[in-house]
Amino acid sequence: MSADNSKVLGVVMFARHGDRQGFYQDPETYTASATVITPLGEQQEYELGALVREQYTATNSSTYIQGIAASDALLQANQVVVRADAGGEGGVIFDSAVALTQGLWPVTPKANTQLANGSTVTSPLGGYQYVPIESVEPNQDVSLEGFTSCTAFDNHTAAFYDSAAFQAKQAEVAQFLTDLKPYMDGRPVTLENMWNIFDYMNVQSIHNATFANALPQGYLEQARDLANWHEYNVFSDTSVDGIGNIAFRAMLPSVLTAVQRIANASDPLKLHYSAIAYKPFLSLFNMTGVVADGALPPTIVNYAAAVVLEVRQTGSAEPVVRFNFKNGTDDAGFRPYAMSVAGAGAGAAQDVPLAAFVNAFQPAAVNTTLEWCHVCGQTQARGCAALLAAPATTQFVAQHDRISPVGAGFLGAGLTVAVVGLAAAMLVFLGLLTLGRAKAAAAAAAPKKGRGHHDVELHSSVSSRCAPFSFLLLLLSYVSYAGRC
Repeated sequence: MSADNSKVLGVVMFARHGDRQGFYQDPETYTASATVITPLGEQQEYELGALVREQYTATNSSTYIQGIAASDALLQANQVVVRADAGGEGGVIFDSAVALTQGLWPVTPKANTQLANGSTVTSPLGGYQYVPIESVEPNQDVSLEGFTSCTAFDNHTAAFYDSAAFQAKQAEVAQFLTDLKPYMDGRPVTLENMWNIFDYMNVQSIHNATFANALPQGYLEQARDLANWHEYNVFSDTSVDGIGNIAFRAMLPSVLTAVQRIANASDPLKLHYSAIAYKPFLSLFNMTGVVADGALPPTIVNYAAAVVLEVRQTGSAEPVVRFNFKNGTDDAGFRPYAMSVAGAGAGAAQDVPLAAFVNAFQPAAVNTTLEWCHVCGQTQARGCAALLAAPATTQFVAQHDRISPVGAGFLGAGLTVAVVGLAAAMLVFLGLLTLGRAKAAAAAAAPKKGRGHHDVELHSSVSSRCAPFSFLLLLLSYVSYAGRC
């Protein structure tokens, strides 16, 4: 189904970081070394942001997002969510998000304020717009980097290396790997290490003229083909909920929430953007079936590549989701690709009903850090030791999204009220606390004492008074400590 007369309600976007310096990741665990973005990478991301601005925020565009602040207006922060993976590649992905948002919401003299004395002050750099970006730390939130520290995923990778297909490919390319050794500066030249081999060659070919001129014709292309084959087999699976898809499965809760929020007319969200590495793209391609017909090859996406899931309204019918992809600077713009989604009808479809999209992927979603611990077989890292040891009644807080200090304050206050109420009820039950009419009746039958009337009377016996209050103080101390945590 294609809804060419539909209107765009909002978009969920994933973009790979821009060009960066050298980088290494363990071929068995995918733990990575830090690196830094280059000016080329910043420019790639800026240009991507400018393209998204032109396509989705310009009111004269056929894909203008209905109701979003126009391209000549100031950013409306409540319409936008921006998240950036702050994991193994250091600040590269976060910096890419900064550059992309500069292109999407550029400098404008409208970013100003008028003071009481009548003067006008414009934001720095001629009206820079400061876009809130959430830095997603993997040790606190697994949603953008669910594949590292995941024991089950490491086992999946090891099984691929031990497979007959891998052994056959290794024999097939043995001579090419031997021929590569003089250009690898002492790096291990094995099929297991193929991604690092290609990445080294790619970075050097961009930034090192001596290397680029010395490398034989076709070597970089052959290395890329092998890296594509290697990485797609690692970051995919035969089933949607397979562990090979963990890179995107961990992202699914935020994605599914975002598309549903966009479809909700009472919700202001219009654009949800996640800045990520290349790995989740491969899992996304596999899970949505966009590579099934060969129109989109199962390859490592280029720097500044992006997928945009458009949520579209088709008249009075249910909203639909459309998959669009731009492979970095190789493509001038976004192109739609058909998805193969369970429950959306036979065959692939350019536009998938929102309910079918959500229903197809919800079962594969890894919704909490605790669930990630179970799926990955992880018992120690990323807080799994504490989560697995915690009572079941407290594990509900193990969500991807962290509790903010304000939220923690409300949670602590709520717990305090609940515990004080429970303690008071216990004191009343034990006869150590009297309230309202019971106290008045007792006062009428008892001799008058030289003190004023109170709504609450505590018995004067030292032994009956100290024990319950000690218990109450202990409970309050515990709640105060829990609120701080």
